[in-house]
Amino acid sequence: MRQPETSSPIHRRSMLKWIASAGAASAAGTVPSAWVWAAAPQTSMSGTALAAHLLNRAALGPRPGDLQTVAATGYERWVDQQLQPQTLALPAPLADALAEMVTPQESHAQLLRRFRDGITAERRAPDTPQGKAQAEEERRALIGPTVTDAISGRIWRALASPRQLEEVLVDFWFNHFNVFVGKNFTRVLVGAYEREAIRPHVLGRFRDLLGATAKHPAMLVYLDQTQSVAPGFRDNAGPNFAGMPPPSGLNENYARELMELHTLGVDGGYTQADVTALARMLTGWTINRRAAQAMEPGHLFTFDARRHDTTEKLWLGQRVSGPGQVQGVAEGEWALDVLAAHPATARHIAYKLAQAFVADDPPTALVQGLAERFAATGGDLRAVTRALLLSPEMADAAYRQAKFKTPYHFVLSSLRSVGAMPRPAGPVAAALNQQGMPLYGAQTPDGYKNTAAAWVSAEAITQRIQFATQLAQGRPVLVADRPDAAQVLATLGPAIGDTTRSHVMAERAAMQATVLWASPDFMRR
Repeated sequence: MRQPETSSPIHRRSMLKWIASAGAASAAGTVPSAWVWAAAPQTSMSGTALAAHLLNRAALGPRPGDLQTVAATGYERWVDQQLQPQTLALPAPLADALAEMVTPQESHAQLLRRFRDGITAERRAPDTPQGKAQAEEERRALIGPTVTDAISGRIWRALASPRQLEEVLVDFWFNHFNVFVGKNFTRVLVGAYEREAIRPHVLGRFRDLLGATAKHPAMLVYLDQTQSVAPGFRDNAGPNFAGMPPPSGLNENYARELMELHTLGVDGGYTQADVTALARMLTGWTINRRAAQAMEPGHLFTFDARRHDTTEKLWLGQRVSGPGQVQGVAEGEWALDVLAAHPATARHIAYKLAQAFVADDPPTALVQGLAERFAATGGDLRAVTRALLLSPEMADAAYRQAKFKTPYHFVLSSLRSVGAMPRPAGPVAAALNQQGMPLYGAQTPDGYKNTAAAWVSAEAITQRIQFATQLAQGRPVLVADRPDAAQVLATLGPAIGDTTRSHVMAERAAMQATVLWASPDFMRR
C-alpha cells in the first residue's frame, strides 16, 4: 500500500553544483559545463553500450528489458525491423487506448464543423458572465477533444509503441514541417495533419511527404496559403464559415518557408524574386469551402483556378506559364518536383538528420554521404535513414552522449525507463508545457530545435529536477508506485556512467531516482 509522502528538498552537493553551473552559464549566454559534451576517442561501440546508444537515438530511451532485447537481436537486424514498423504489433493496452478515441475517425469537414460551432457558440452567447462561461464550456467540449486526442495519441505511442524509430521520425518531421496548434482552425486539424501528412510518409519518398504537407488544410491555413490569390481577385463570398477574412492579394509566407525550411535551406541559392515567383505559382492552392460546408468526406484541398496567377513567372532561372510550359495546378506540382530533387534539398535534409541523430555539429563526411544517398535514391527516406543509422559515425563512441535531450525526449525517456504509460496523458502533456515544449505548440515555422543551445538554462534544469522529483516520489498520475532506482539503472545500462551511479547509490533511497533522472548523464543521449 502506498504510504503518504512529504516532499523533501534536493540537497546533494552534486545536484546543487549542476544547477549552479546551469545558472551561471545561462546568465553568460553559454552552455553549462556539466552539460557540455566532450568527444571521446574514436572507437566503435558494441554490445550493450551500442544498444544503449541506439535506444537513445533511434528510440525515445529504453523500457525495461529493451537493452537486452536490442543487444540480443543485433544492431543491424534491430534497425531493419524498425525500418518496417508495420511488422511490429502494437501492445494491447496501447491499441485499446488508441481505439477509444473518437476524433481521429472524423473527416476534415467534421473537424472544421467542431471549430465553426464552437466559435458560433461564443459569438451568440449573451453578454453576461454566465452566458460567456456557458459558451466557453460548449466551445471546449467541441474543440478540446480534437487536441486532447492528438496529444494523447502521440504520447502513448511514444511511450509504449515498439515502433520507436517511427516515433522519433514523426517528431523530427513534424518539426521540420511544423504547424502551430493555436492558429485559427489548425487547432482541430493538427491531429489529422500528423496522422495523414506526416506519419505515413516518414519512411517513404520525400516528394510524397512534401506534397502531403503542402496540400493539407492545416498547412494551408497555418502559412496563409488560403489567403494567397492573383492580383485583382476578389472573393465575394465574404468570411468563410471558420471566420477567416477573404483573401486580398499575394501572400508569400508558404512559398518562403517551402524553400527556406522545407527544402533548399536558407543558403540554397534562391532570391527574394524566386520567393515571389513561387508564391504566384501556388496561387489557387486552397481549401474547398463548399465541400467543407456540405460536410463532404475526404480531403479538402482544392485548386481554384479563379485565384491563380496565370501570367508568366521566372523561377530559379526557368520560365513558367509561357507557351508550352506547365500551367495552373501543375505549376505548383512541378515546383515541388524541382525542390524535392534539388541538390540543395539533399544537403539540407542530410544536415538536419545528422544533427538530430548524431551531433549538434554533425560530421561533414556523414552529411555528404547522406546527401549522396538522398540524391541517388530519389529521396527515399527509408534508404537515407538506414544509411544514417548504419553509418560508422552512428556507432562511434566519439559521439556518445553528444546530444542534449529536448524536454520531449527527457520526459518520455524518464517514463519509458519505468515502463509507464499514464492514462489519461494530461499530466505528461502538462509536464511538457511546464518545461517549455508543449506538443504542437511551436509558433514559428521552424518548429522546436533539437540542439543543446535551445534548451540548456538554469530554469530548464530546475523544471526537469522538479519533474524527476515527482516521478521518483511515485506520483499516481504518472506511475503506479515509487520507482526503484536500481531497476532504472539496470534499464538504462551503460548510458549512465560510474560517477553518476556512485552519486545515485550514495543517496538515501527516497532520493536515488531523483538524482538519477536529474543527472547530466540522463539528460544527455
